[in-house]
Amino acid sequence: MRDFSTCGRTVNPAGLDYAFIDAGDGPAIFIIMIAGAIVVACALIVEVKYQPPFWLHAVLWLPLILATTLLPLRAMKSLLIAR
Repeated sequence: MRDFSTCGRTVNPAGLDYAFIDAGDGPAIFIIMIAGAIVVACALIVEVKYQPPFWLHAVLWLPLILATTLLPLRAMKSLLIAR
């Protein structure tokens, strides 16, 4: 089973070897910063406007955090290793 953020070793039609490419932690850092800004801004707006209980904050923001961090991870990695 491949890791969620692992690229393939080669591209079949072109035969390009991707073994030399390492994006490191760059994609994760960009995604964490962008997702953090989105979720914190939304949470602050909801808190100031509606003042919901803390359990509702957890129900609202935990799925959003997971969606905004895990879904774009592979695309961000491909953008950083593209030439």
